[in-house]
Amino acid sequence: METMRSDAAAWESYGFSAESGERKSAREILLQELGRCADPAGLSPGLKALTDYVSASHYLLVRHDASPEAGLDVVVASDWPFDMVRGIARTVGASQSRMSELEKCFSLLKPCFHHLADNVAVPRGVSREYCVIAFHVGRVRMSLLLLFPEHFILSQSKLRDVGIMTGYFASVCCEGAILRQDRDMELTDREIECLYWIAEGKTSGEIAVILGISRNTINNYITSVMRKTATKTRSEAIAWAVRHSLV
Repeated sequence: METMRSDAAAWESYGFSAESGERKSAREILLQELGRCADPAGLSPGLKALTDYVSASHYLLVRHDASPEAGLDVVVASDWPFDMVRGIARTVGASQSRMSELEKCFSLLKPCFHHLADNVAVPRGVSREYCVIAFHVGRVRMSLLLLFPEHFILSQSKLRDVGIMTGYFASVCCEGAILRQDRDMELTDREIECLYWIAEGKTSGEIAVILGISRNTINNYITSVMRKTATKTRSEAIAWAVRHSLV
């Protein structure tokens, strides 16, 4: 008992409470575990370690660079029941597509809570409320969705830890696939040129005159830009380009 008191006093002397000392130890253990899992084959064990750290029951890792209709194609890794994944995958994609670029920036690494639809069956003892933490791996936006036991009191500090650590961990484990897709999705010089003139307020007809090519070709370039950037309007494409310092 005296040893426990002296340990607590030592932590408090460095500006930490005994409780924060325990969390720090848990973070160190988690970081060691993630280090052992830091390769593509270790993605699922690493996500399970992150899930356990925050006392969640299930994890679902998705990417948002596909269209909302992509369904299960957005899922990177999951231990959610399959019917739940199938029921929520399209909903997650659609909700992201409705967000503006500014809203997407503000929501990064910020735990957000949502409720599952009433027609989605959940395992016994699991809450219908789930947590979403968004982050970026390269240019690809991803989210970690966590389920929790019913009536569980969440630790906001641990949720923030998980958001940051998942971003770093996914960047290591998914790096090869993400980089290959980044190369496939890179904008051409002509597409960037069209983005620049759109940002200057020019219409397709005006850009066609400036670049000396047909209006249909300009529209094709712009359509390609929106497909590659997963944006739905020219304004969203401009916001995406600004965020990536292309215009």
